[in-house]
Amino acid sequence: MFEVNIRQLCDVMEHHNTDGVERLKLLGGTNELIKKLRSDMVNGISQDEQELEKREEIFGLNEIPPNPPKSFFLLVKEASEDILIMMLLVCAVVSIGLSFYQDIDERRLKEIHDTFVFNHQLYNIQHENNIDWLEGVAILVSVILVVFVTAFNDWRKERQFRGLKKKLELQEHVTVIRDGHVIEIEMKKLMVGDIYMCKYGDIVPADGIIIQSNDIKTDESSLTGESKLLKKSAELAPFLLSGTQIMEGTGRMLVTAVGVNSQAGIIKSLLSNKQHLSRRKTGDIKTHSTMDEITGVKFSITDSNIGGIGDTDTIYSNINQTGDDLNDKQKSVLQEKLGKLSFQIGTMAIILASLTMFVLFLRFLIEDLQQFTAKDVKEIIRIIITGVTVLVVAIPEGLPLAVTISLAYAVNKMLDDHNFVRHLDACETMGNATTICSDKTGTLTMNRMTVVQFYMGLRIYTDVHLKQNLSINQNLITSFCESISVNSNYSSKIISTYNENELDQQIGNKTECGLLGMVRQLKRDYEIYRYKYPETSFLHVYTFNSNRKYMATVIIDEDKHRKLLIKGASEIILERCINILDEYGSEIQLTQTLKTHILTIIIQQMASEGLRTIALAYRYLPTTRSINWDDEESILSNLTLIAICALQDPVRPEVPEAIRLCQRAGITVRMVTGDNIATARAIAQKCGIIYPGDLSLVIEGTDFNRCIRRRDGEVDQTLFNNLWPRLRVLARSSPTDKYTLVKHIIESQVNIEREIVAVTGDGTNDGPALRKADVGFAMGKSIQGTDVAKEASDVIITDDNFNSIVKAVLWGRNVYDSIAKFIQFQLTVNIVAVTFSFVTACLLRESPLRAVQMLWVNLIMDTLASLALAAELPDKSLLQRKPYGRKRPIISRIMMKNMISHAFYQLSVIYLLLFFGDDLFDLDSGIPDRSRHVYFRPNQHFTMIFNTFVMMTLFNQINSRKVHGERNVFLGLWQNKTFLGIWITVFIIQVIIVQVLDDIFSCRRLDGDIWMVCLMFGVGSLMWEQIICFINIVDKSHIKNDTLEELSDITTIWSNLLQRVNVQYTIAKAYAHSINVNV
Repeated sequence: MFEVNIRQLCDVMEHHNTDGVERLKLLGGTNELIKKLRSDMVNGISQDEQELEKREEIFGLNEIPPNPPKSFFLLVKEASEDILIMMLLVCAVVSIGLSFYQDIDERRLKEIHDTFVFNHQLYNIQHENNIDWLEGVAILVSVILVVFVTAFNDWRKERQFRGLKKKLELQEHVTVIRDGHVIEIEMKKLMVGDIYMCKYGDIVPADGIIIQSNDIKTDESSLTGESKLLKKSAELAPFLLSGTQIMEGTGRMLVTAVGVNSQAGIIKSLLSNKQHLSRRKTGDIKTHSTMDEITGVKFSITDSNIGGIGDTDTIYSNINQTGDDLNDKQKSVLQEKLGKLSFQIGTMAIILASLTMFVLFLRFLIEDLQQFTAKDVKEIIRIIITGVTVLVVAIPEGLPLAVTISLAYAVNKMLDDHNFVRHLDACETMGNATTICSDKTGTLTMNRMTVVQFYMGLRIYTDVHLKQNLSINQNLITSFCESISVNSNYSSKIISTYNENELDQQIGNKTECGLLGMVRQLKRDYEIYRYKYPETSFLHVYTFNSNRKYMATVIIDEDKHRKLLIKGASEIILERCINILDEYGSEIQLTQTLKTHILTIIIQQMASEGLRTIALAYRYLPTTRSINWDDEESILSNLTLIAICALQDPVRPEVPEAIRLCQRAGITVRMVTGDNIATARAIAQKCGIIYPGDLSLVIEGTDFNRCIRRRDGEVDQTLFNNLWPRLRVLARSSPTDKYTLVKHIIESQVNIEREIVAVTGDGTNDGPALRKADVGFAMGKSIQGTDVAKEASDVIITDDNFNSIVKAVLWGRNVYDSIAKFIQFQLTVNIVAVTFSFVTACLLRESPLRAVQMLWVNLIMDTLASLALAAELPDKSLLQRKPYGRKRPIISRIMMKNMISHAFYQLSVIYLLLFFGDDLFDLDSGIPDRSRHVYFRPNQHFTMIFNTFVMMTLFNQINSRKVHGERNVFLGLWQNKTFLGIWITVFIIQVIIVQVLDDIFSCRRLDGDIWMVCLMFGVGSLMWEQIICFINIVDKSHIKNDTLEELSDITTIWSNLLQRVNVQYTIAKAYAHSINVNV
């Protein structure tokens, strides 16, 4: 069916940097190869299903099979390798073995006979010995349960991440030509033979050969390590490799290798095999998932010598180096805080556990050890079990699980709010953001461009004139429409809805769509111009990028002249013009006086109304000599101005309120845009970023650099610190300006808590700023949202709406608070359990809380509490406090107050029950008396202590839902079904443990009146919380200032009124000036 096989195609691509061109010629060249693959340069491949299936069968799909997920049993094995788990397992097994060794010494029997009734007490001793093995078995079962729960959570976590990756893949599309139609398909459905439409900002999805290049330049550092941009052409350098980035230009590519047969696929497959072999050689049974498998992050390879497959050992060493670099990346704010907290808790836990074992062992040596027997071994094992149990309870093992569950829950919910989180830590980091550097177009505005004014033929026209069918010279209209239609991406188009109540659909670049809409208003069809000048006929194209701020196309016109058409930022284009078309479409000289008039009166007035101005111009190039297309400055000079268009991009209606919420939440919103300063200021005022008369700084990129840089060109942090706190709008900015702003705000120490910066971007050159920011948001909906920007981002906004960023802040703070709730709950239990166990073990040599009971409490704290507290839904009250900042500890003053107060209450209760509970409630004392050879035995006294402790822990879990001093701890409780379900389940299990499984858990059944007392102490935790609320501790994170809100509302109203008056005044002035010019 196909006259070329996959081996021949791969052979060409593997030698792309040596003799690839020669090998391509052996296949007949590009045109012949297209035929052999049953494709067509203009029409692409057929969409016939049978043919597509045949292509898939022969050449494969464009996907790389992921490594198989870890099996559940492998996860169980990994969980059981924890050193503490292994210690408990060994101790449990030894304890079980020793429990069967019965040796009742005669002296003890005689003492018992002298004190008690011999037969009765002997029966009790024998009964205790008969069930002594149950404690070891219970520990063993508890440890196995913990291991399986941990493995199950890891298994579920991996499934969730793989599900997220699949959702990301479904959003990845590429543009191809099939059956003569330009269509979008899923990236994995890209086939060999497809004609792929590549453009600036794309990450190449497969290997291929360029068949048309409009100034394409690529970054191949991900494969070759070469940072220099490489120019591509169909003749000299036609090869594009998967995973490389198109930094400039547009074009078409014939796909020659996909999936595992592409260069990136081959290397990734080899990497996977190498890791597998390495694990087998070293005996490492763990199969660590790579980041790109779990989160969809693409891998990075740096090797300057890779030329195809190359030396695999070199490839692996470079990959490992890259991995190390990634691991060295700065941790998130929460990761740093949790790491520090975990270290502090772990250190204290080890000290206390060691101290407990030391005291117990010392007393054992002094008081008990006479002749070393098997019973002494058993006592030593019990000491070790006590110490290890204290360590298990004290170390916050559930903290990583709580973080993971909170993040995974938030990530899934954020999808509904149009936030696709690529890096989990970005979710919580966003909750601490203090600064948002936002783009304007599409984020703050609707990104639906409409031409509302244009200056052409020395006069201003508005949409009102067009509706009145005002006559305009046809030559002028032709020049205007031809320039717009041809000098634009042909993928930009307008589709009519044929419904008067619906707006036409704009597909592609919205600015170009707005201009094409103007062509249609002038009763012309842009498709006619495009048919007349197909893309394949272009001599050269200077594609738009954020540094150029213009696009230019060179064509051969009807008279066989080389004609350059250009559009771009009005000030830049105007500066390059020497002529202008008059009202008759004739060229006249553009004097300096007229140029100044156009700049200061026409352009500035349009911009002051928040309109975006685009200039159109042209020139004829010499036809008698060859042209050096790299001499851009001379080619794009001596232009003739056709028109200046003013496009309106309305502010999204929800943006002013969203920005107001950010400001109330202590977040400063800064607008970074490429538009001129007048447009930027007008839009910023409409959004509420600045207000008339305030001290906010609005500055252009050139002035920004002049203010912050030294004479040697380096940024002076001191100068920067003097400027950035008041900066609200950075206009006419470049990607370098955005990167500089983000980098030095992060490094600034003006704010003691340090700034946490979020930034939005959509262009290829926004990559550095997106990577540098604490959280990078890429635009995922608009065509301007390039693959490179998405790759550099942490979160992809699928609706390009600023309101989605505010929702991300809300969810981020919710995650932070969920983790804080868990920490508050767990540390309270830790303090009580560890303190009580340590003190009683030292005083009584026996802890009333047995090892199996402590493991149950640990299960409540770790797994079940993390599940219960992670599923809280956010509410807007989270936006009524300031961000925590980079340096503020995660345990706030209020949390510390709550933990210490509840620990005091719980310790007071259980010590009361320990020393006086037997008398108060008429129970047999469970306190051992070794002097009378009375050792620990299951009893109601200690069971009541254990049960009361669990009840207080359960009810304090309700208190822990609030970490900012709120009184109503039940607010939102009934909506959280997960919390209620887990809470009720734990309560029921506790009843079963005490009343049914009493022997296994070293308990004795409790009567109803004792149960009521336990419940009373548990409910007392809720009442104690209300008393704690009266202890006043200032929490600076809250913002409660109704006066400021009212002032903000008044300011907004006056701002809107002043804007309306200003707009009306400028329009009237523009009309008056236009009349004067015509006269």
